[in-house]
Amino acid sequence: MDALATPKSRVVDLPEEMTFLLGYYGNADQSPFALFHHYKHFGYSFDHIGQKAKASGAFLVGISSLFTPYVEEAIKAAETIKTFHPGCKIVLGGHHPTALPEHVMKHPAVDFVLRGEGEVSMPRLARVIQKKKGIESVPGIVFRNGAGRIQIGNPAAVPHPDCYPIPANHLIKQHFYRRVKKGSAVVVASRGCPMKCTYCSVGASSYLNYRRRSVSDVLAEIEDAVLKFNAGFIDFEDENLSMDREWFLELLHGIKNRFKGCDLELRAMNGLFPHTLNEDVVRAMKNAGFKTLNLSLGSTSKKQLDRFQRPDGRKTFDDVVVLAEKYGLEAVGYIIAGAPFQNARDSLDDLVFLAQRRVLAGVSIFYPAPGSADYLLCQSLNLLPETYSLMRSSAFPLSHTTSRDESVTLLRLGRILNFMKYLIDRNMSIPVPAKPKRRIESPNERIETGKQLLQGFLFDGKIRGVSPDGSVFEHRASPARTNAILGMLPRINVRGFTSIGRP
Repeated sequence: MDALATPKSRVVDLPEEMTFLLGYYGNADQSPFALFHHYKHFGYSFDHIGQKAKASGAFLVGISSLFTPYVEEAIKAAETIKTFHPGCKIVLGGHHPTALPEHVMKHPAVDFVLRGEGEVSMPRLARVIQKKKGIESVPGIVFRNGAGRIQIGNPAAVPHPDCYPIPANHLIKQHFYRRVKKGSAVVVASRGCPMKCTYCSVGASSYLNYRRRSVSDVLAEIEDAVLKFNAGFIDFEDENLSMDREWFLELLHGIKNRFKGCDLELRAMNGLFPHTLNEDVVRAMKNAGFKTLNLSLGSTSKKQLDRFQRPDGRKTFDDVVVLAEKYGLEAVGYIIAGAPFQNARDSLDDLVFLAQRRVLAGVSIFYPAPGSADYLLCQSLNLLPETYSLMRSSAFPLSHTTSRDESVTLLRLGRILNFMKYLIDRNMSIPVPAKPKRRIESPNERIETGKQLLQGFLFDGKIRGVSPDGSVFEHRASPARTNAILGMLPRINVRGFTSIGRP
């Protein structure tokens, strides 16, 4: 059951630990510089999930808990299911239970945790529950022994991904994931990553080895999605899809040859490492169906890159952006801001770097991912937020060498720069600075609203939004950072992000 596969959502109150966010998101904003406003429950209610579990009669219920900020929702689901269907066993799997199994097992509704990759473990767990013996033989198992003590197994890993069948896509509500009147699919063509980036929990420092599926197996999965479900959009969720260049080229050529005429659009939304790309690869990506390159830059600061244990990628990033333009591909450049010991001024320099390239600026606010080196660093420095729910980018989980005010300012400045790029691409002039208005007559006219608010920003460095009734208000921001970028803008050449824009 995909409990999110419904358009149903409802606005709920902010949890008590998040009420400080009202200072950043408290006003509804109609402008292109808006971030968030409402806090919502997406998907079915917990009671509906519990009723479905009871009606199924399942003796074993598995719950995915992939992301630490939402672990309490996973546990709430477990508690509700147990209430409706007390005879079943409940197991949690995914990243959070793998990294922090003791936390999950504190909750009596959770009978087991499966650490690592569940394809290995879940069928075995089902068998031993039916046989009522042998629980300790299940790879990756976490359970309470006869004395009530928690026993923790090592994470399980799939040694050869080709040995397992392709995902059971017929169980998914395909209509919920349609895109431009066609289906979509998520494909994982490789697992793990050989790099050791400190903010990442699935790289070479984790239990996961870097493994690739065979090209023929990946093509078979894509074919299943295209032929059975009319998929037109394929997103590769690999940690580092292009790491093995020869394998990646073989995959791209296979997609081009097998799906000629299908008009597939391919994306790698997790990001591509620029060092792994060259002209042969970019050309092949274009021919296979890529329209956008999501490029991981990280930072332009050598000191920060050293902290992240990433190589300096400015030169290769620029080379790939030039290739993207040559082959008619759009590009997005992602930077990380707000990490421990990261300086907000360096992040501002990162934004200015992206402003001058033919890319959209993607600002990712750092969050401590359990299992990563940076999580342990934050833990040792007592920097971790007080609750797991705050370990999300939108909650600005750290306020260390970059304050929360600076983090939200960097996010909004990214929006402002991208809006300027949008205007440039459509041969619209950047508006001249002008005294800000108190009201905007047609706030639903998004582009005109953005231009008027941009005029005010260029005039005094204050970031503003507009309410649905047209009232203009100030967003909370760091004056030092907004004034700094105002001083830099006249000295740089802001470029658009599509090939249709003027140089």
